[in-house]
Formats: sequence, structure tokens, C-alpha cells
Amino acid sequence: MADKKQFIEEVINRGVENVYPNREALEKVLLSGKKLKLYVGIDPTGKLHIGHGAALLKLRQLQDLGHNVIVLIGDFTAQIGDPTDKAATRKPLTRKQVLANAKGYKKLIGKILDTSKSNVRFLRNETWTNKLKPVDMLELASHFTVSRLLERDMFQERLKTGREIHLHEFMYPIFQAYDAVTMDGDLQVGGNDQTFNMLAGRTLMKRMKNKEKFVLTTKLLVDPTGKKMGKTEGNMVNLDDPADDMYGKIMSWPDTLMLTAFEIATRVPMHEVRQIADELKNGANPEKFKMLLAYKIVELYHGNQAAIKAEENFKQVFEEGLNPDDIPAVKIKERNIVDVLVASRLVASRSEARRLIVQGGIKVDQKTVTDEKFEIGPIDRDGVVIQKGKRHFVKII
Repeated sequence: MADKKQFIEEVINRGVENVYPNREALEKVLLSGKKLKLYVGIDPTGKLHIGHGAALLKLRQLQDLGHNVIVLIGDFTAQIGDPTDKAATRKPLTRKQVLANAKGYKKLIGKILDTSKSNVRFLRNETWTNKLKPVDMLELASHFTVSRLLERDMFQERLKTGREIHLHEFMYPIFQAYDAVTMDGDLQVGGNDQTFNMLAGRTLMKRMKNKEKFVLTTKLLVDPTGKKMGKTEGNMVNLDDPADDMYGKIMSWPDTLMLTAFEIATRVPMHEVRQIADELKNGANPEKFKMLLAYKIVELYHGNQAAIKAEENFKQVFEEGLNPDDIPAVKIKERNIVDVLVASRLVASRSEARRLIVQGGIKVDQKTVTDEKFEIGPIDRDGVVIQKGKRHFVKII
């Protein structure tokens, strides 16, 4: 590697929110030449998405430095359900559902990590967690306090609103911490929303093994309301999305996401990202940069040729005009815009519909709708075209 120190500086800074105990300590270890055992934990509660990709790209950087990578599939913890950011208890998943969700993970992860190398392993936490006895559980629980677990923001919010906190939700960070101890990990990588859970592992490692476990948290993609991009919000990009869909979804993102997305979701060199930031600051049209972003992300997961084709298709549809005959037509009775969006299946929920309306992401016959009480008037034989973002259309007849 041409400049190892410079590369390590990028590893600990690019797309990184925090490093525990601190960046300097991790940089020192990485420069020492010591081979670390590092891991990311992924609960198969649904599809892999762009957020997982950000953590995997960080792991790939560390893999390229020669460190040993573990991808931990949380088939046990997924059945509990991570309470992070949840205002209510997650609906438990069965083992069968979890295994079905995890199918195909390895192939998708192989688009980022070099899974042909011996320094990558896939493990499942059900392997060791199901072997715990009641006495083991008591020992693990003794290292944590109820007051510490209650510090979590979503638990505090539930207490204020009178919502229940179930005991198994308390156990989630404890089981995740046990993963760290069992694997004897040196470094855990994950999204910034997982900080509490990852620090629980750091605490347990200190108490049970007297060992310093590093934690590196990556930045998150958040929309203009401050909510992270994800399946809960209905605006995520799945890693198995077809190239055209992936490209179109990214083009529908607000401009404010672009720089963070370039940093955490692509391999575009940071000096180029800074140049883009400067050009945007000086009034450049963001459209060309968003197209570059979409191209780079599609290229990462589908290859160069698919990215070229997705870009050509996008240009044909949205720069040369959409053929009205290509718009799917549906017959529905609803007239309120929120009800129409749900009934036409342009959105998955009423909350997603309201969010898109507030953000200006919905158009009726090419006019932006910003009032959730908007009513669609009489529909003539040509129908009314409803548009979500830049790529999704439906005609109401």
C-alpha cells in the first residue's frame, strides 16, 4: 500500500461518527501492524440496505489492511428484536422468518467484502447463545444495571408516554455484548444508532476479560426531518434492488443527502467529494452530482454496465419525457391524497404518505401537493397522474 498512514487516517475518519475510546488509540494500534479481529453484526430482520453497505465498506477498508473480518449474522438477536429507536416493542420474529430473511446475505455482502479471502468469516450468534444456562444468564446480567439500560432515549420516551418496556428488550444489548466476549473481538463496526449496544459489548469485555474493545460508529443517512433512511421510514435503498430501481430511488433523495452519501456509500475519493461540496456551495446544479452518486452506488452493487444502462434509462424517461402509456392505471374510490397514495400502493403506509407530502415529494398532474388534506377533484377519461419522487407514477381512473 503506497501510503499506509494516509490510508489509516481515512479508515478512522471517512464516514466515521465516533471511535471509542478515541481515534488516536485506534490509529496507534492500526499503525503498529497488529492484526485485529473485527466484526459487524447484522440482524436479519429484513433486507440488507444502504445503511448496512456503509458499515461493510468500512470493513472492506480494514480487510484491505490485512485484518481479520467477521460478519456476524444475528439469527438469535433478530428473534428478540433490537429496541433501538423504537417507540413500541418490536413484533418478535420466528426462527424460520429470520433464516428466510438471511437467505442471500452472503452473496450481497460479497459485493463489498472479498469473500474469497481467508480473512473473512461468517458466524451466527445462535450457535453460542442457545447454549447459555440460567446460571450463565444471571452472570451476564450481573454486569449491567437497570438504571444504565433505562438511559436509552426510546425507553425514556416510552416511560413519559406510559408505554410498556418488556424485559426481553433489556436483554438485547446484553446478548449483543455476549457476542463480543464470545468472539473475543478487538473492534466492532456499526451504524451510529447502534452505539449503546456496541458500548455494552465494550463494557462486558472489560469486566469479563479485562480487554479493551474498540468501537467504530459510522455516520447515518438521515432525511430532512432528521430520521434515518431505513425500512421503518419507507425510503431505503435495498442492496438487492434492481439497478433501475436503485438509481431512481437515489435520484429521488433530497439534495441534502448527497455529500454524506458520497462519503459513506461510495468509493469516490474524498478529495473529489470535497470538490463536489465546493461546487455545490458556489451554486452548481446538484442534478449532475446526484446522477453521479446514483451511478456510483449502482456500479458498486450491480457493475459498470448495469450502472450505464440504469443512467440511460433514467435519462430517457425523465429527460426525454415519459410515455403516458407506460404509466400503470388503477381504479380507486378514494380522493384524499393520503388515502390515494396508500390505495394505489405508491406508499406502504399513511405515515410514509404524510412524510412525502410534507417534503414536497408528491405531485398531482405535475403540481406539487403539500397539504395532506388535499382532495383530488373530478376525474375525466384521461385520468389523474400521481407522482412520487422522480420515478414512480400511477394514473388514477
